[in-house]
Amino acid sequence: MSTRPQDTLTLPSGTVLKNRLAKSAMSEALGTVDNRPTEALNTLYGRWARGGCGLLITGNVMVDRQALGEPNNVAVEDYRDMASLKAWAKAARQNGTEAWVQLNHPGKQSPNVLSSQPVAPSAIPFDAPHNRFFNTPRALESAEIEALIERFAKSAAIMRAAGFTGVQIHGAHGYLVSQFLSPHHNQRTDQWGGSLDNRMRFVTEVYQAIRREVGSSFNVGIKMNSADFQRGGFTQEESMIVAEVMSDLGMDLVEISGGTYASPEMTGVNKKAPQKASTRAREAYFMDYAEKVRERVKAPLMITGGFRSTEGLESALASGAMDLAGLARPLALDADFAMKVLNGESVVSDVAPIKTGIKMVDKMALMETAWYTRQLARLGNGKQPMPNEGGFSSLMKVMATMSYRGFRTRVNRVAGG
Repeated sequence: MSTRPQDTLTLPSGTVLKNRLAKSAMSEALGTVDNRPTEALNTLYGRWARGGCGLLITGNVMVDRQALGEPNNVAVEDYRDMASLKAWAKAARQNGTEAWVQLNHPGKQSPNVLSSQPVAPSAIPFDAPHNRFFNTPRALESAEIEALIERFAKSAAIMRAAGFTGVQIHGAHGYLVSQFLSPHHNQRTDQWGGSLDNRMRFVTEVYQAIRREVGSSFNVGIKMNSADFQRGGFTQEESMIVAEVMSDLGMDLVEISGGTYASPEMTGVNKKAPQKASTRAREAYFMDYAEKVRERVKAPLMITGGFRSTEGLESALASGAMDLAGLARPLALDADFAMKVLNGESVVSDVAPIKTGIKMVDKMALMETAWYTRQLARLGNGKQPMPNEGGFSSLMKVMATMSYRGFRTRVNRVAGG
């Protein structure tokens, strides 16, 4: 019998998801200037919980307040915000929904408005034009790497105490875990670099440290790239090996995405590698990869990227190549999209490419990310999205907001906040 969106899914932890639709991570940037949770997050996740998905995965929560992916990220290093975290978890767990927190460290992918010298596995700068936005990183010392592993574990323990039902390690899209895995970004010659075994050491130790803190009944998943789609980067074959290793270690869910902000396969706008006709027909960007990795991993597999319709979701789940369908941008434009699919409605999302008319900008994932972040802010403020908001006007507002928030963040740090 083929799998349907309405079917339940039992994870290795014993957790039962009420259906096969999950809200994948999208960066909300709804924290305070000193990176604490806000009431807007409760409103946003309560809205999504009522919208029908069996699992909600938050946008990236940083494990270090000094290392942010963007201004107004939430960062969790200690128990100071437990009351706010509990309120967030309670809102997200309405309607029998499972709620996981995505844990992240940006590595060198921390914008220069926030980081004068970010850290990374190796001191490798971004290529143009992204080097305009990110400073050249400093290579991490071995002791710093060990400390970062413990940061992930401590943040996971805090989230468990707050009432969330799982965490997801962000190992995709060019952030720190992804940087360690990539031979382009990781050119170390010690135990943390070189061979694939060494390059994956960071993520395996992060997972094992988290598991020691939270136990076997708390969910731990990973989001990872099918490939970086960059010359000299993380390949599909390497990705399948890492997925298999993480599955064997005990992962409760492996989510597959792909690309980086320099090569944004996850948005479908990468001009270097146009989508195949089969990908467009099946909607899922990474289904070909999923069919291959499905044979190698025992952990439940979630695919995110490209789903736009009831038909596409039903077809992908029925294929058996995946266990869970990840939705992101469709839920930014219609918080009830999942419920409509589950109710048997034949729906098609309004998601479409966002254009400014500036070719360089339109090829960058940061533009689409920023546009959708504005839609999440509207939902968090109890408003409806604006699907017709112009790309150029949105870009100008985002640039102004980012500059202002970056300035506020730096001032707050100087003041010791």
